[in-house]
Amino acid sequence: ATITLRTEAAGPAHTEGLLALFEAAGSSCYCRFWHFTGTNNAWLERTALAAHENRAELTAALAQGSDEARGVVALASIGAEPPRLVGWLKVAPAASVTKAYDRRLYRKLPCFESDRSGVYLIGCALVHPEHRRQGIASALVGSAVHFATVWGASALEALPRRSKEPMSDEELWTGPMGAFTAHGFEVVNDFEPYPVLRRNLSSG
Repeated sequence: ATITLRTEAAGPAHTEGLLALFEAAGSSCYCRFWHFTGTNNAWLERTALAAHENRAELTAALAQGSDEARGVVALASIGAEPPRLVGWLKVAPAASVTKAYDRRLYRKLPCFESDRSGVYLIGCALVHPEHRRQGIASALVGSAVHFATVWGASALEALPRRSKEPMSDEELWTGPMGAFTAHGFEVVNDFEPYPVLRRNLSSG
């Protein structure tokens, strides 16, 4: 049976599918790390003991149409089966994920000194364990370029981890390097193993 893949902008209608995706991947963060203001230890404690709080926050953010839950989803259908949500890419205005840029690796980098209005960040990527290595992350990045342009973004940034050694799927949570370079992202700060990538959108 052929697999049909389509991507959409995430919205309240995708809540159930997104929650199921995080559960299938054993990911108790529910894409809340960038919005959690406590310490790293407090975060680890929360994901271990209070994952329901992350789940509730994601549900609320989707219901409100909050920038914290902005992103794109991938839906796969096999043959005549109803589509199921198999991928998620957080695509948020940089102003709503300041924690990402405040990390020691990225703080005060010259590449972030220009006008930041209209900049969006691909904050994280998650693909269903049964659907990995099938090009879904790359399809999501292509969709992110499309939707960020529709949303009026001037640029899309990504903070992937790059390695010459094979990495586990969990280590690729900010997105695989190849998916970005395939869609025209360029390295604007070259630092091993955490380069900063950007794709300018103003030229259409």
